[in-house]
Order: sequence, then C-alpha cells, then structure tokens
Amino acid sequence: MTGAVFAAVLLAAMLHAVWNALVKGGDDKAACMVAVVVGQGIAGALALPFAAAPAREAWPLMGLSVALHLGYQVFLVKAYRIGDLTQVYPIARGIAPLLVALGSMMLLGATFSGAQLLAILLISTGIGSISLVRRADGLFQGRAALFAAMTGVFIAAYSINDGHGARLAGTAIGFYGWTACLNAAFALAAGRLRPGLLGKALALRRSLLIGGGASFLAYVIVVWAFTQAPIALVTALRETSIIFALFIGVFALREPLNLAKVFSTALTLAGAILLRVARP
Repeated sequence: MTGAVFAAVLLAAMLHAVWNALVKGGDDKAACMVAVVVGQGIAGALALPFAAAPAREAWPLMGLSVALHLGYQVFLVKAYRIGDLTQVYPIARGIAPLLVALGSMMLLGATFSGAQLLAILLISTGIGSISLVRRADGLFQGRAALFAAMTGVFIAAYSINDGHGARLAGTAIGFYGWTACLNAAFALAAGRLRPGLLGKALALRRSLLIGGGASFLAYVIVVWAFTQAPIALVTALRETSIIFALFIGVFALREPLNLAKVFSTALTLAGAILLRVARP
C-alpha cells in the first residue's frame, strides 16, 4: 500500500466517524439516516459527470451493493437507537476486517501470514471484550451489540462486493456514484412509508449536506483504495475510524468513558493496525 493510499484511507476513516456521529446525535435516527443517504445520492449525481461509465460486468454487483448498503443502514439505525456510539461503532467497524479477511480467503483465494492471523485474533478479542461495556444504569446493551454485529456483517459483505465491483467497473467514482444514486432513490421511496419521515429528513440540512457529503467522499475514497490495494488491508486501515468515534462520542456527545470502552477500542484498533502493517 502506497503512502498516498494510506493517507487517503485515514482521511476516509475520519469522515466515517463524523457522519456516524451525526446519525447517532440526531433525535430521529431513521430521519438522520435517510438524510445522509439522500445526501450521498446528491453527491454521487454531482460526481458522475466527471466519471467514466462502469463496465457492464459490474452492473449486477452495483445492484447487489444497493441491497447490502440498505441492510447496513437498517441495522445501524437499530443499533444507534439503543446503544452508545462508543459501543456500537467499535463493534460494527471492528468486526468487518475479520469477516473481510475470512471472505477473501473463501471467495478470492487470499492467504495470510502468521502476523495477519494474529491481527485477526486481536480484532476478535477486541470485539468480544465489548461485552464489558455497560450503561450508566448497569444494564448490558445486548441488543445494541447484536444489531452492531449484524451491521458489521453487512459492512464486510458490501466491502468485498464493492471492491470486486469497482475493479470490474474500471472506475471507482462511476461504480459508487451510480450506487449512491440508486441507494438514494430507495431511501426516498422508503421515506414515504412513514408519514412525515421524508419531510423531516430533508429538513435536516446538516445530516443531508455535511453527513451525506462526508459519507460519499469517505466511501468513494475507500472504493478507489480497493482498486489500489488488497481489500482486507484497506478495510482494516479504514477501521481506525473507531478511535475518531471514541473521541467524538466522549467529547462531543458526552457519552461516558470507562476502562472497558478504552480497552475494547484499543485492542480492536491494535488488531486493525497489525493487519495493515503485517506482510504476506
């Protein structure tokens, strides 16, 4: 992985944490998510005139990407309704490198060194230690953890799909630009199913413009990186966003900080970093 790709993915990691904090910090999580997804579509539409058309071989994967992103958004909203950003985000983002590595071995024939396998073990341990995180009232956030884990499954699935799809498409911006537009169309349609949801979502200018723009830019950078470096390594590096999420959750959202959160986040992050630097 070159220095330019490394720096770009770190920028994407920070942007990921920012838009997730906007969704978590909103009063209506579903409205915030619809606003972000519509904002992604706006950004995608603005980017498409400057992108090449995706190759036809990638079209089915674009459709699958829309479905996988929809599943990701549904479970992320469910998790944020009942869980802290500093619990939900590390689970959802931390589990993804593990699953992408496993998926790469099964679907793409990838192999990993001992150091990379150790990194996977660290990530798994870090995710498991999240069970130590408790609410201020002492109750374990089991449902939040479950929804966050399901979110991580969808993250891993769309990462593998989109990485392969962008390579087939021959254009990262074209692939994700069209995917974002299609995803936004589904969000607009879904927003009409709940009375008042769409209007409320479109009124959330910060989530629509800042959240949507940051989300689109973050992921289009990641999709581009997928075409430049191994998908599992890019995914692992992207998940350094958990440390940004920790700071945002504690200092901006005033979520409680305890040793369990620090340990769990640090251990998952250590595994992600080791997976990034370990040689094949």
